[in-house]
Amino acid sequence: MNIEHILFYVMGFIAVASALVVAASKNLVRSLFMFFVTLFALAGLYVFALADFVAITQIVIYVGGVLVLMLFAFMLSGKEVLNNLQQRNSRFISLSKVPAILVALLFAIVLYNAITKAQPNDLPWIKASAQSGNVIKPADNTINNIGVNLMTRYLLPFEAVSVLLMMTLIGAAHLARKEEHKII
Repeated sequence: MNIEHILFYVMGFIAVASALVVAASKNLVRSLFMFFVTLFALAGLYVFALADFVAITQIVIYVGGVLVLMLFAFMLSGKEVLNNLQQRNSRFISLSKVPAILVALLFAIVLYNAITKAQPNDLPWIKASAQSGNVIKPADNTINNIGVNLMTRYLLPFEAVSVLLMMTLIGAAHLARKEEHKII
């Protein structure tokens, strides 16, 4: 076992363990911090999968944007809401959680079957891709190609998404204001 395998398993363990802490923790601050750790561990796994652009996007969009908005929503929420969330039912298994447990078990069964029965090296499209030499190598630079396409071919959708995100940010800032809103 080489250092790459060890790092992969460490990142995978950190991602799974921190995700379990996020789901099981009753403390919202601890859950948000562990969600931060989970997102960074997933970005590390994307790097191992040679998806460097997805890893950078994971950090910039999810860690830099979504998680910060979640922190602001937590800080701006009222004390009554936070107290109600912390005083919820403390039992791990209850009647209200049965549908979620059933969906989780179904997902675990599907995942187990996909891992044990799938033979990724025997898929025809993977064999054809490997024979034609159409594979991503660690030395390939995919970020340059994505950057050129974003700034030339896909410039209009890229700008439309940025305007949509800016409108969302303005709407969130307007809703978070503490002063009374007057209806005209």
